[in-house]
Amino acid sequence: MAAIALWAEARLVRPWNDVSADFRRAILGTTSSILGVKDADELIGTVMVGHDGHRGWVYYLAVSSIRQRQGIGSRLMGAAEEWLHEKGAVKAQLMVRNQNTSVTQFYEQIGYENSDVRVMSKWL
Repeated sequence: MAAIALWAEARLVRPWNDVSADFRRAILGTTSSILGVKDADELIGTVMVGHDGHRGWVYYLAVSSIRQRQGIGSRLMGAAEEWLHEKGAVKAQLMVRNQNTSVTQFYEQIGYENSDVRVMSKWL
């Protein structure tokens, strides 16, 4: 699957996440989707987007390494924000690993800021 290969290339895949299941849930869900950009027949960028009725979440933003710094990521984020707005979400959120400073800079440049919250989780 081209989207999953792109996510792996962007080092977004982790051994404990079943990315195939993430992909299926996003495509089949009524509150989520995967948006993509193609050049000819080649997938060069993706973003997974979903909402809970109030907040929107963005996952798996990936752009092919040879196509980065061409505005594709910004366009994908704009499309994700538009999708969320159309669904009634009032806020877009995403998570970035602390050590991923270059990605943090990208999100700051397009208007995202650090939230004063702690993300807590529990494996089920």
